[in-house]
Amino acid sequence: MPRETIVVKIGGSTLGNHDSTLEDLAELQKQGKSLVVVHGGAKVASDWLSRLGTSTGFINGLRVTDTESLKVVTAVLGGLVNKELVVAIQALGGKAVGLSGCDGNLLWASMKNPELGYVGEIVTVAPALLKLLLKEGYMPVVAPVSFGSVEGRTMLLNVNGDAAAGEIAAALIAEKLIFLTDVDGVRDVSGRVISRLNITEAKALLKSEVATGGMVPKIEASIKALAAVSTVHIIDGRMPHALLSVIASSEIPRLSSEQASQSQLGGTSIVPG
Repeated sequence: MPRETIVVKIGGSTLGNHDSTLEDLAELQKQGKSLVVVHGGAKVASDWLSRLGTSTGFINGLRVTDTESLKVVTAVLGGLVNKELVVAIQALGGKAVGLSGCDGNLLWASMKNPELGYVGEIVTVAPALLKLLLKEGYMPVVAPVSFGSVEGRTMLLNVNGDAAAGEIAAALIAEKLIFLTDVDGVRDVSGRVISRLNITEAKALLKSEVATGGMVPKIEASIKALAAVSTVHIIDGRMPHALLSVIASSEIPRLSSEQASQSQLGGTSIVPG
């Protein structure tokens, strides 16, 4: 797999209709970039669980998933959210294929923690299907639903989207892993955004519990990915053309002057060392 592959995790506000993320993805593909998109959808899943009268909770940013919650999460992430993203990207001129971690044996997992229920921790990644799609010029759009063995039975497992993105990026030996989220980066104990971290510093943030909630799985996934990926970026996907900006920051700029003036990169970069 060529080093120019870029894995993009989208979630939070970047699943909305008023940002430029999907436009950026379509534009980058037209520029010849090799892209894999991993998406979340926790808010949409929570909305549907609420509609159905099913309670839900989180531990360290991970959804507690019982049998009924698993059905809803699978339907919402693997169905509704995934296909809406594929249709939207194609409407913008992109070539996208939607799939989940179950397809092509992509993500095999084991139960992460009994307290979390049917939540998977990824054990192996089989990226052959992703490589085939990328070779043919498609943008795989991956829903973080996996499968694994639970008490001798093969079944679906809910996998955190950040963890899925990190594992996929490592398996593809991607050039970059980019998390587009609805916060402006990783913050220190005083609440200031940290522009650059190495792995040791990132681990210290986790150990000291300065990083909390949904930032925990992002940092954990970043540390995992950096065994193979050169750089991880955690940026605010609400900023206009944030994705184009972070790509252009390390290449010959391809942004128009209007786009460049709108975008302020910010965020946090995590690097090896």
